[in-house]
Amino acid sequence: MSVDATSTNTADQSSKRPAAVHLFSPLTIRGVTFRNRVAMSPMCQYSSQEGRANDWHLVHLGSRAAGGVALAMVEATAVTREGRITPGDMGIWDDHHIEPLARIVRFVQSQGAVPGIQLAHAGRKASCDLPWKGGKSLSTPAEGGWTVIGPSPIPFAEGNPVPVALDEAGIDGVVAAFEAATRRALTAGFQLIEIHAAHGYLLHEFLSPLANQRTDRYGGSLENRMRLLLRVAHRLRSILPDTMPLFARISATDWVDGGWDIDQSVVLAGFLRDIGVDLIDVSSGAIVPYAKIPVGPGFQVPFAGRIRDEAGIKTGAVGMIAEPGQAQSIINGGEADLVLLGRELLREPYWVIKAQQQLGEPPLWPIQYGYAVKRR
Repeated sequence: MSVDATSTNTADQSSKRPAAVHLFSPLTIRGVTFRNRVAMSPMCQYSSQEGRANDWHLVHLGSRAAGGVALAMVEATAVTREGRITPGDMGIWDDHHIEPLARIVRFVQSQGAVPGIQLAHAGRKASCDLPWKGGKSLSTPAEGGWTVIGPSPIPFAEGNPVPVALDEAGIDGVVAAFEAATRRALTAGFQLIEIHAAHGYLLHEFLSPLANQRTDRYGGSLENRMRLLLRVAHRLRSILPDTMPLFARISATDWVDGGWDIDQSVVLAGFLRDIGVDLIDVSSGAIVPYAKIPVGPGFQVPFAGRIRDEAGIKTGAVGMIAEPGQAQSIINGGEADLVLLGRELLREPYWVIKAQQQLGEPPLWPIQYGYAVKRR
């Protein structure tokens, strides 16, 4: 692996979208067709016990599938027990997690949506309390906490545990954990895998100089800092069917001088594309608590557009996308191939149906509701 000026491969004609494509156009990636361009972003619910999915997750994901999203993405799901953000995180480190997830997969598919799962390891941001209990670091076993790991012994914030720096064997173990989790996700019936390499979690920590100060082959140069994520992506692509899409979520920038930035993200996206990753889910930030982020409607969309144009790979746009016209503009303008909604879908599970009505499309009501609604 080497990083040079040719590695980003600027977008060719095949990546340009016809003007007729809009928010409700189908999108086919490998062997999977999404009924529109609206995806449910993975959102942690902190409601599992020992990683198991339950009725809350079924209703949470199932209601948005019934509400018309094309892709219902299960929240950041820990590939190891120690990779959870909190004790309430979803997990897929054990075979006992498979059937509760398969139940969700079956229902999401029955509503016409694609079931996806985001695989994650929280790294140095693991071992925290539930957010509605304050989210403080659980520093000791007596508090319910556990040892956290990272690329370097640098805590996320003052007062947080100092992570144990992974050695080569530990890094190999992380790659193996992502592989084992993927095999379980395949058994559960998921149609899409997303690698979580954003928001200051383990794979992002290796990318960013703010968290990674290693001097071995996993630190220092851009090539070295990308190595772990590229290993994970290569391993997952090698075991997934050719018909199954593989996504990766990244933080396009750390919003801090000297950290990870959009130029490095474009290079990374080119390498991920060459491995066989199909779409970059473009978020930003969360590697350090002191970043100054200019939050506003669609503030991350330009990053998705630039990665799409310069790396020649499909992208998803996320972050304060709330209005149907805004989402339509992102897709129609070629800035992204999918829009991923988070908080707006929490507020309105039937956002897609309302967007169809607002933009003059036939509303795609669930059959159990549609016959009654149409009689009014």
